[in-house]
Amino acid sequence: MKLAITGKGGVGKTTLSSTLARLYAAEGRPVLAADVDPDANLGLALGLSQAEVDAIVPISQMRTLVEERTGVNAANTFLKLNPYVADIPEKFAKDVNGVKLLVMGTVDVGGSGCVCPEHIMLKAILSNLTYRKDDVVIMDMEAGLEHLGRGTAAGMDQFIVVIEPGARSVQTYGNVKRLAKDLGIQQVRVVANKVYSEQDEAFVRSAIPTEDFLGCIHYNPEIMAADREGKSPYDFCPAAIEEIRKIKDIIDRDD
Repeated sequence: MKLAITGKGGVGKTTLSSTLARLYAAEGRPVLAADVDPDANLGLALGLSQAEVDAIVPISQMRTLVEERTGVNAANTFLKLNPYVADIPEKFAKDVNGVKLLVMGTVDVGGSGCVCPEHIMLKAILSNLTYRKDDVVIMDMEAGLEHLGRGTAAGMDQFIVVIEPGARSVQTYGNVKRLAKDLGIQQVRVVANKVYSEQDEAFVRSAIPTEDFLGCIHYNPEIMAADREGKSPYDFCPAAIEEIRKIKDIIDRDD
């Protein structure tokens, strides 16, 4: 199963990504969680300390590795467009609470057509992850829609768009669904986070087609407290975890 978790910044993508990863790991499933967000904090949400997170070097910053795999260096400017990357998760993923965490990092680009070696490397790794047949792969994507334009999440089984109860978030879902279809991804599902009231839930259910709606995560001060303390919500927020477990059950049922 290959899931890309996407949506606007601050909606709760990392909370959902980390909790799904730990729920699958608790079942004994092999789980690889890829942090594709430039504001990389999936490690904290999985249960690493801040010091452990700070010690991780993102793949995009491993200059020697990037040069070795893409063939680009001071003496050679010709890129290998399909560098060998199948061994990257085993060599560089960090084990945390039964989950293999791979911190991808990011590449600052002026447009969607970047062919720099770092971008080629990251895209190759993300593509390779979709071929890990026995693993649950969960990508915590960067905010916005640029990754869809670059095609870095093509090949995922489905996109899960995390939204808040509001018209702008619903619009994001529509844009993701349209762009994902261009990549050949037919299944785009929705999780509504920070749901305060029955009115919020009714709004979301009226705006999202039933077949695309996975469920709600209600506003929970325990999640906010865990975030402030740099802790994993999985260890501190039983009510929210139960809601996400129900969402997972629907994902598993439809897989």
